[in-house]
Amino acid sequence: MSYFSAVPQAPADGILKLSVLSRADSHPSKVDLGVGAYRDDNGKPWVLPVVREAERRLNEDPNFNHEYLGVGGLPALTNCAQKLIFGNNSPAIAQGRVYTMQTISGTGANMVAAVFLKQFKQPNDAAVYISKPTWGNHRSIFETAGHQVLEYKYCNYETLTLDIDGMLDDMRNAPMGQIFVLHACAHNPTGIDPTEEQWRQIAQVMKDRGHFPFFDCAYQGFATGDVDSDAYAIRLFVDLGFELLVAESFAKNMGLYGERTGCLHAVCQSPELLPQVSSQLNRLSRATISTASAYGAKIAATVLQDPELYGEWLVSMEDMSKRIQAMRWMLKNKLVKLGTPGNWDHVTTQIGMFSFTGLSKNQVDALRNQYHMYMTDDGRISVAGLNTHNIDYVAESIDAVVRTVN
Repeated sequence: MSYFSAVPQAPADGILKLSVLSRADSHPSKVDLGVGAYRDDNGKPWVLPVVREAERRLNEDPNFNHEYLGVGGLPALTNCAQKLIFGNNSPAIAQGRVYTMQTISGTGANMVAAVFLKQFKQPNDAAVYISKPTWGNHRSIFETAGHQVLEYKYCNYETLTLDIDGMLDDMRNAPMGQIFVLHACAHNPTGIDPTEEQWRQIAQVMKDRGHFPFFDCAYQGFATGDVDSDAYAIRLFVDLGFELLVAESFAKNMGLYGERTGCLHAVCQSPELLPQVSSQLNRLSRATISTASAYGAKIAATVLQDPELYGEWLVSMEDMSKRIQAMRWMLKNKLVKLGTPGNWDHVTTQIGMFSFTGLSKNQVDALRNQYHMYMTDDGRISVAGLNTHNIDYVAESIDAVVRTVN
């Protein structure tokens, strides 16, 4: 008998399975709205000009090398990333209450945080609450780390808006001291974000119940086009005295998808706690990846450290955000003009890369099988996959399916 005979088949990852199906489809009208990556108006990946310039500088630097980084990562990156998340004038940074380590993008930050919390959470039987719905990997990460994973209400599936009352009720009804995973901005998969007032309500309930916030921030600057606006919730919680963890990714906002560049931030109550917390995070990182990857970190640090490149990067993020917003309005307006049954306001009230369309699984299947259009089974589309060349086809296909398929 094989040593591995008792290993069961793991369930297929929905996003990865969708990518395989899309790549195998050679139909000329194919539209891939599943991939969570930015595309330009020709449907092509876009390497940001500042990234190209940073690479040029690195390649021409006679001191450039491929040596290992330290366990905590590249200080030039972690110091800049810290200020990007918490603000240049953050009291928490000035008081020495923040530790930042480099990770394998946002997913790696989530995993290190999940294992850290499993070992040191208080109370030790606290569950991890994720939004319903959430990024498909959240449950897998926290369950793999050994947590009990529960859900809190987030999306009102009738109106495709935030169910703030249900969310707050679930937070109030959860036992004291639970861990809540919060999307800092551009919620994945819904594109539904709380308003600033709603964030204040969320923070108050979490403070009253002693819950611990873990922020996942994969789209800073990419959501609204403004890095400070997109960091509002995190900075609010820090200002209110929360201890917290933040996972940060540079995949989307800098286009460093395959370079796997990210950070994990820990905010402590006092600077005296930082040595213990940082030592344990470093220990976990050492045990899993030894050291983080250097190339993407050096690219990101070059951009973040140079005032001229940083300014150009902000403009590029604003451009990406504006193109996505324009595609939202074009899709909504075309559906309205076609008289497509239903209310499509949510397409433009949602924010960021993704839109929760409200299409049923049967309708999603019909779009895939009849129109070669690829999106996740829950009807989430990547708005970045829309462009002026395919928007008419997408709108007309959705209109046809909504009229004929339940």
